Amino acid sequence: MERINFAIEQIQKARNITTNLLDEIDPERWFWQPHEGVTHVAWQVAHLAMAQYRLCLGVVRGEQPGDESLCSKAFRTKYGRNSIPDPDSANQPSPAEIRRTLDAVMQQTLAESTNWTETLLDNPYDGTHPMFQTKYEALLWCAQHELMHAGQLGLLRRLMGHDPVW
Repeated sequence: MERINFAIEQIQKARNITTNLLDEIDPERWFWQPHEGVTHVAWQVAHLAMAQYRLCLGVVRGEQPGDESLCSKAFRTKYGRNSIPDPDSANQPSPAEIRRTLDAVMQQTLAESTNWTETLLDNPYDGTHPMFQTKYEALLWCAQHELMHAGQLGLLRRLMGHDPVW
């Protein structure tokens, strides 16, 4: 149980960094890009919601009934690996909807984590991924992945004129 608590703590700490960065960014600026095709806050946040769904729920227990309302397949595709950030807000969910998805996936992860066992998480991932081989390692990668994207959010914030957080 200690390893499971450690993984959850890492995921929560990474999310706290992300939310602290987001707190100062006006939702009206979520689709701004420093250069066309690079990225924007909305894509980063939606990508984190999609990734946490896949890493903490999809990898650990597989897709379940009801997941479509939590983080739809269309959402996962739109913000998945190799997707291209679209700066046109008319083509995507609002910042509030993206944030709700991010928060809902975190809540579901925390709720389901109380049922995880060491045995379950030691099982190998049944796909291939360059950063993990077991379900437990997928949880650790979730936190690491989020920190990588938090760095990108931090840079976007700075380019918008905000002071550094730390």
